Amino acid sequence: MAVGKNKRLSKGKKGLKKKIVDPFSRKEWYDIRAPTVFDTRVVGKTLVNRTQGTKNSVDFLKNRVVEANLGDLNKNEDLSYRKFKLRVDEVVGRNCLTSFHSMSITTDKLRSLVKKWQSMVEAHVDVKTTDGYLVRLFAIGFTKRRQNQVKKTTYAQTAQLRAIRKKMFEIMTREAGNGSMKELVLKFIPESIGLEIEKACHSIYPLQNVFVHKCKVVKFPRVDSQKLMESHGSLEDTGSKIKSDFKEPEIQAEV
Repeated sequence: MAVGKNKRLSKGKKGLKKKIVDPFSRKEWYDIRAPTVFDTRVVGKTLVNRTQGTKNSVDFLKNRVVEANLGDLNKNEDLSYRKFKLRVDEVVGRNCLTSFHSMSITTDKLRSLVKKWQSMVEAHVDVKTTDGYLVRLFAIGFTKRRQNQVKKTTYAQTAQLRAIRKKMFEIMTREAGNGSMKELVLKFIPESIGLEIEKACHSIYPLQNVFVHKCKVVKFPRVDSQKLMESHGSLEDTGSKIKSDFKEPEIQAEV
């Protein structure tokens, strides 16, 4: 028989199909838990392949990053423009314990702040928190009209912008460097750093819409399981009891 002829011999029987297995049948669901800084504890769910042989499901869950907006985390729609990213550091049972990864403001919110006839001031600085996080903070602010101002524009001079930027550096370094990561996250929620900058720069040039619009962790410290458990508190769901006026109808003798 010539070489290359009768190719079907090596392929086995014709018509046999490979058994289709549903990929979701070998997956498990895990709850993603946010730290106690936020009101909502369970952010969402994630799925992973079940532990099989040398492949451990925990290894695939660690270092996953999830994103949630502050409107959902703190049950306040007015804060939904601020986004938080949380990183899975530890897995306890069916719970993924997360820690802070980064923070940013939505693009539409940032674009809505930029307007004509005003100056924009931006600054960024690297700060190390007391618990070992090296964070990079980005601040943004805009000049505003003085009281009884007649002039249409509110442009600041270069020297004034330099002085404002210097104040931004000082305040961000002080606020972030004198506390832990948890304290810094608590300052992001009410935008206390932005208000502090606004107050300090009023004598140089009046500012409005001052935000720390971005924060990213440049260097993470080593994961401390005990501290992580403390930041999450109890893992039991202690929800509020739902009041119901429903009463079961009485059993009738005849229908």
